Amino acid sequence: MITFIISIAILILGYLIYGKFVEKVFGADPKRATPAITMQDGVDYVPLPWWKIFLIQFLNIAGLGPIFGAILGATYGPVAFLWIVLGCIFAGAVHDYFSGMLSISHGGLSIPEIVGKYMGNGFRQFMRVFTVLLMILVGAVFIVGPAGILASLTPESLSKTFWVWIVFAYYVLATLLPIDKLIGRIYPIFGLALLFMALGIGISMVYNGYPIPELVPANLHNMKANADKFPIFPLLFVTIACGAISGFHSTQSPLMARCLKNEMLGRRVFYGAMVAEGLVALIWAAVAMSFFGGVPELNSALAQHNNDAAWAVKTISDTTLGKLGGLLAILGVVAAPITSGDTAFRSARLIVADFLNFKQAKIWNRLAVSLPLFAIGFTLTQINFEIIWRYMAWSNQTLATVVLWAISVYLISEKTLYWITLIPAIFMTAVITNYILIAPEGFQLSQAIGYPIGITAAVVSGVIFWWYTKRRLGK
Repeated sequence: MITFIISIAILILGYLIYGKFVEKVFGADPKRATPAITMQDGVDYVPLPWWKIFLIQFLNIAGLGPIFGAILGATYGPVAFLWIVLGCIFAGAVHDYFSGMLSISHGGLSIPEIVGKYMGNGFRQFMRVFTVLLMILVGAVFIVGPAGILASLTPESLSKTFWVWIVFAYYVLATLLPIDKLIGRIYPIFGLALLFMALGIGISMVYNGYPIPELVPANLHNMKANADKFPIFPLLFVTIACGAISGFHSTQSPLMARCLKNEMLGRRVFYGAMVAEGLVALIWAAVAMSFFGGVPELNSALAQHNNDAAWAVKTISDTTLGKLGGLLAILGVVAAPITSGDTAFRSARLIVADFLNFKQAKIWNRLAVSLPLFAIGFTLTQINFEIIWRYMAWSNQTLATVVLWAISVYLISEKTLYWITLIPAIFMTAVITNYILIAPEGFQLSQAIGYPIGITAAVVSGVIFWWYTKRRLGK
């Protein structure tokens, strides 16, 4: 319990202290007009209250990530607390803050255009294709998953195909309608529900005295079943993404950057939403380790249910929160992915519109961009692409790594403290390289071969960064 309480305190202090420091490094200016004011179009550029933007941002970036990822990451033991806290404060929240603030300072541009500005046209073209495909794939998966769950909860006459069409129809509306008409109205409600769900779980855990493992030397090791096959580094750092750092967030921050009325609110929205997500992940990791009686018992319970985190969520919620918990569990495993899937399609529309320089104020323009995206997404729902999805976690962290490098180039070009993103960028380069080399879904090389290659790749990337930026700045 002591480790859990200290972890919560550090996350809050991280927002108050390090978040303020990061804001100072960026140089947020309350007098500088934001795109929400200067580029209002009534569709995507719409000024909204900061608290509403915070809740929308939180739900956009959260979804199921800080729940499912935290539960699966908890199988490694209390070391998961360390990654959630440090990753959130020094990597994820910094990544999210600069993704949003750079979008604000560049007229609300999407992340591929921002990366291209600082990393060159080659990276711009790569990111355009990579992020659009990633968004469509995320959207497609978050049609099929919730539809299957809804079908299992409703009469047989309401088949999975029926729910696929219902969810898909909602995605079309959420992608095309002005952001304040649908997303701006229902997201704050769902965002609060997700926060209250985590808070209720946390209070119940403490009240019932569940034995939360402490981060002591005896527990500072890999507690996952088949530990040799699933090493902490790099698998834990990919398993827990949304609770620590996630590239998906960088695609979502520009959506809210187009709605923020003052740069000084950026820390509350972007850095704050990530810290809130870290708190949610921390709670779910703690309850997962304690609810079943310990980490070995958690591993055993998940193994008996095919590592189904949704089963764990429902079991924990039903037991700790009763009937209300069951309803909130349904919200978590149905509404959360839906509210990530719709903004994935909306992000894809804006990314395409940005690189085509195609204004989106008119509905026909939005349709012209969206229809091909919907067609591809719906086609994917008819295909079994489980193998492709296995690489999504790695692709997500790869996106985060590229964005961290781009932010580092920006910071060095501004002659300011670039190390705040350079260090996480180098670390994440080692993570994604090692993951693809040794993970079960990667090349499955031995750790003796994979680790030296991964670490070398990270060091070489740092050297190339130094050379590239010095050359870029003419020094």
